[in-house]
Order: sequence, then structure tokens, then C-alpha cells
Amino acid sequence: MTSPAFTAQVLTLYPDMFPGMLGHSLAGRGLEDEKWALKTLDIRDFSSDKHRSVDDTPAGGGPGMVMRADILGKAIDAARAEAEPEWPLVYMSPRGRTFDQKEAERWHKAGGVTILCGRFEGVDERVLEAREVEEISVGDFVLSGGEPAAQVMLDAVVRLIPGIMGAAETLHEESFECGLLEYPHYTRPQVWEGREIPEVLTSGHHKRIAEWRREKSEELTRIRRPDLWSTYVRGKNEKV
Repeated sequence: MTSPAFTAQVLTLYPDMFPGMLGHSLAGRGLEDEKWALKTLDIRDFSSDKHRSVDDTPAGGGPGMVMRADILGKAIDAARAEAEPEWPLVYMSPRGRTFDQKEAERWHKAGGVTILCGRFEGVDERVLEAREVEEISVGDFVLSGGEPAAQVMLDAVVRLIPGIMGAAETLHEESFECGLLEYPHYTRPQVWEGREIPEVLTSGHHKRIAEWRREKSEELTRIRRPDLWSTYVRGKNEKV
């Protein structure tokens, strides 16, 4: 039996939340076929009291609770003992750098990742410093915990694994792969509520179709994501 191409380790207070959506559709099929692996570690297993408590009141006062460094440190060490050295160790945090397609590709190329899912007000800063944990955000909003964010990010990584998505061409034409948003898609019927499929797409002229798709990708990116557009234009100018 061959080893999975990618392994995700997740440290969480709610291991039953996994695989969640990752157990369905293409990712779920890949998990069943052992193209990738998912391992969860229950952080409460590393607590030392009968209540399996993992948090305490914040130093300096304030609302909420903070996850303890001593317990998280033991959980991270246990995960690292089973991980490869090149696997990123990340903490789901709204103050982290934003997850993007390049980050998904980095995790995929590493062959695995260890993800710490926080809860409450957050985690003791000392464990992030001592274990050199990277902070990653799924966007500028706050969730009740890191588990939903972890599943979103892992879905982006898993679909990069050969054999998960089927045709390799599918991945190359998606949004962000070339620094642009993806072009519009159409299918039958030819006319729907008075709206027709653009004529070029039914012309059978592959070069014209490719040019149209590129133009639409550039137009959509320029209008909807000026941040991506400026990066794309800068990259093109640097190649000239």
C-alpha cells in the first residue's frame, strides 16, 4: 500500500468536527482511497486534571478565557513527533497572514501540515513563540474557532493532489493559478431567458476561444480585484 501524498494533522477541542465537509465529494473520495490522510489530536487529552480543562482567565484581566501554553505545548510536541520536519506548523488566527493559493501549494509540496485550532479568546502567546507557530487567516472576520477555517484551507490543498480532481487541466485554468480570476462559464441550453452563449464559444475556433477567455479573465480581475490586477500587471512588466 502506498503512502498518502498529503497528511493533515489537526489539533482541536472538537475532533468530531472532522472530516466534516472534507469527508464528502472529491476530497472525501480521496480520503477513502488513501490519497491523503487526516489525523486529529484532541487537545483535552493533554490536560492533567479530572475536568480535562485547557484554559484559564487572561493575565491582566478581561473577558473570556485563554488556552494554556503548557497543555498546547504538549499537544504540539506530540503532533510534531509524528510529522515530517518540512511540514508547516500553523495556528488559525484572524491576525495571521491571509491564506491564498500560493500557501495552499506550499502545504501541498511539503506533503503535510499541522494545524492548531484555537477557541475562546485565543491561545497563550508564549506557545506560539516557543514552538515557532505560523499564524494563518482565512479572511478579515472572526469565527468561533479555527476548525471551519482549517477545513476551508485543507479543501484548497487536497484538490491539488494528483488524482483528486481528475483532469490536470482543470487546475491550470482556475482562479488565481495565473494571478487572474477565472473567465465566465456557459453550457446548454444555447439560449436561456433570452440570454445566449457568447458566439465565440460555439465557433470551434480554439485560438479565438483562448483569447476571449484571457480577455474576460483580465477584465474581471481589473474590475473586481484591483489588488490582484496591479500585481498581475507588475509581474507582466517585469518579464518584458
